[in-house]
Amino acid sequence: MFAQNLQPGDEIRVIAPSASMAIVKEKQLEIAENRMRQLGFRVTYGKNVHNHDEFYSTSIEDRIQDLHEAFLEPKVKAILTAIGGYNANQLLGEIDYDLIRKNPKIFCGYGDTTALNLAIYQKTGLVTYSGPHFSTFGVKHGMEYSLEMFLNAVTNDALYEIYPSSHWSDDPWYKDQDNREWIKQDGYLVLQTGEAEGRVVGGNLSTLNLLQGTEFMPSLKDTLLFIEEDSESHPQDFERKLQSLLQQSDAKEIKAILIGRFQKESNMTEQALRKIIATKRDIAHLPVIANVNYGHVHPMVTLPLGARAAVTAAADGCEIFVEHKE
Repeated sequence: MFAQNLQPGDEIRVIAPSASMAIVKEKQLEIAENRMRQLGFRVTYGKNVHNHDEFYSTSIEDRIQDLHEAFLEPKVKAILTAIGGYNANQLLGEIDYDLIRKNPKIFCGYGDTTALNLAIYQKTGLVTYSGPHFSTFGVKHGMEYSLEMFLNAVTNDALYEIYPSSHWSDDPWYKDQDNREWIKQDGYLVLQTGEAEGRVVGGNLSTLNLLQGTEFMPSLKDTLLFIEEDSESHPQDFERKLQSLLQQSDAKEIKAILIGRFQKESNMTEQALRKIIATKRDIAHLPVIANVNYGHVHPMVTLPLGARAAVTAAADGCEIFVEHKE
């Protein structure tokens, strides 16, 4: 099930199901709101987005209220999470999934929002979007690729390509917007060749793994699995989390694996990543692509979780196409 595409004049609601929006600088929020306005959208906010406790989040009740009200409001056509965090999975047992099923809307975020993206998709069949937070739109420079990919995903029904960006950056943009290092990107990194088609499923690997064994975990059968990690995950940590996911009963039916570019602080190297993938005998026959513009490194793609996609991974290049509407 796909929500209606965004159109000029539509209202976008910002909620904070993980960390509070209070931790985002006012100037960044101003840039984000102005950028949304330039794209033709109106921005409104949940009642509790600025509330916070000692963990810089707020109560389950506050966050659920904003989530439910966003889906219930007829004028709201899309919902963006303010920022990531650590505790979105607290909400999973309190969500009224029938309410969401009856009021489908575009729902987008990444990182900790993976728990909500996948739970909503699993429980309702609604395609959700692994993509920028509202705060991401507060990035001052280098947003062209991210904006193009976001609009491709949420404003039209056409097939679109997830091609590599020309440059990437892992600088802490929220500290200094005007002094960032942009690194030339030479395409994707093909770890294993092949072709595959399937449903897009994935997100932040640490958060995805929190759903194992619960009613909120989607099937991995016939999937193109997109995974990414943040700076807190080092190579050994990534390896065991990937191993855990591949030990799921339906993981043998994964069709391809696509890995988002790692942040510098993770200390992941090409050599280490190749060794990790080479140890996974169960996926030796699958196409595996790394350095995808997906996750915590800028710029980023927007992926409709549950949509169909096709991947070709060859020694001389890659193609990733997403079929947004079925």
